[in-house]
Amino acid sequence: MLWYLYFLFSRTQLKYLGRNTQIVDTCIVFPGWHISSNSVFVLSCFAIVALGIFYEYLRVFQKSLDTKIALSLTKGKHRARSSRSSSRNTPELESEGLLSGRIINTGGEGVAVPLTARLLRAILYGVTVFLSFFLMLVFMTYNAYLIVAVVLGASIGHFVFGGYINTDSLLSVDGKGMACH
Repeated sequence: MLWYLYFLFSRTQLKYLGRNTQIVDTCIVFPGWHISSNSVFVLSCFAIVALGIFYEYLRVFQKSLDTKIALSLTKGKHRARSSRSSSRNTPELESEGLLSGRIINTGGEGVAVPLTARLLRAILYGVTVFLSFFLMLVFMTYNAYLIVAVVLGASIGHFVFGGYINTDSLLSVDGKGMACH
């Protein structure tokens, strides 16, 4: 395990990973979030924990929104899955699309999502990605207390909002299981 950490981090990063416990005069992500006292640091840790909890809420909300959209799209419609073969995606068709600059619909699987639902999904996805990168930047300060705050927030959020799992999608052959995206 130690060799993996050595491979993952450089020597200087390993040196400071567990030893950086500086509180006052810590800069978190951007210069405007500069810690000037112990109480500001504690409040910042609580804010980071809250962001981690909010991130987990957004992930669960995103899944439930996708489920609601899928149910509304299939409500009252008992259509069989399309039996289109992937043979329509021939090299000639691909080169025609590449050379002309046109987007060619090869009849992929799925149902078209209405514009408002697509817009809502895109905004929610963007906020989730922004928040995940922001928490990653907090983690990359290598401050031990801030790392604990990020992990604690994610853990609490997962405990609170991750009480249910869809066993069918996790155990199915075609499902992604516990993949990230």
